[in-house]
Amino acid sequence: MNPYASSPLLLALAGLLFFGGTTSSATAADSAVLKFNDQTPKAYDLTARASEVDPKAQPHPEIEFGFEKNGKPADTERASVDTRVPAQGKLVIWLMGYNQALFERINSYGLHAIQVSYANGWFSKFNKEPAPVDEQHLGNIRLEATTGINASEAVSIPQPDCMMERAYQFVKWLAKTNPEGKWEFFLAADGKGLDWEKVIVSGSSHGATSAARFAIQQKVARCVMFCGPRDQYESWQGLPSATPKNRFFGYSHVLDGGWSGDHYPRSWILMGLNKFGPIVNADETKAPYGFSRRLITAADVKGDAAKAHGYVTPNAKNSPRDASGKYIQDDVWRYLFTSPVDDVGQSVAPESATRMNLRGK
Repeated sequence: MNPYASSPLLLALAGLLFFGGTTSSATAADSAVLKFNDQTPKAYDLTARASEVDPKAQPHPEIEFGFEKNGKPADTERASVDTRVPAQGKLVIWLMGYNQALFERINSYGLHAIQVSYANGWFSKFNKEPAPVDEQHLGNIRLEATTGINASEAVSIPQPDCMMERAYQFVKWLAKTNPEGKWEFFLAADGKGLDWEKVIVSGSSHGATSAARFAIQQKVARCVMFCGPRDQYESWQGLPSATPKNRFFGYSHVLDGGWSGDHYPRSWILMGLNKFGPIVNADETKAPYGFSRRLITAADVKGDAAKAHGYVTPNAKNSPRDASGKYIQDDVWRYLFTSPVDDVGQSVAPESATRMNLRGK
């Protein structure tokens, strides 16, 4: 028996209920507050350079983070919204490189989306476990890179170059540049930052891990983690979380090295996501997957672990579609970004097959 799969028979009814046209009360309330008034509704795709949006932004060559690379801009930020789709009143901040297919899916769900350029180039330099052991080493760098808090001695990332500030400055720019998109809805009431409880923070791999570390520090509407979190030697995943744990959602392929090496399932257990349902194979179970926060796929990737790593995020060329042209994972992606966070699965014990100590294996 596969220990990482739930019975489709037990969860099929929940799938019918979730995708039968109902929405959560929170989603309905946000939708009622944010309404577009666009005379010519359409999909908007906007681009700006972080160094032009905020003059205080600076490059950090010491961690391979600059404004130009090979004579081309390296600090480009992207945003998109589709005013033809009723707004859900949530902003997705993507912590990896721009992914058009992902943004198109996000916009089709009624969500705004931005990808910001912030000081995240440190990973290749610092991704080794330090001696002596520091179980917060990478987590503290992620915390500083995303929040600007002086949390790590390894890096020096000031406030203007952290993700929080870059996102805030970009949304202010968008509010002026694209009034049709109603971006000002995501600014805090005092105008001094974002209204983070309207924000969904998301990423894949390195980005998923930083998204999780950020959401533990800062309360957000939701955290969506594709192939992550990693940091398999660290313990920050178990810290008290500002974001309620039922708002974290993970999705991985079983051939991904981070999954087979127990990096992701270990993190999910440390985060307590087993309290919201068993690990569910999304290939065998229909949405909403018993409202579990831990989804996997075993889709055929020809045994290629690298392909498995990228399989779970939308890709215009490689994500498979059905005969009608619909992405076969679209229900999974829709669930991850839009399912009611207060609907949770039945708590289960941590999986005994998951190795929690990965040192010296």
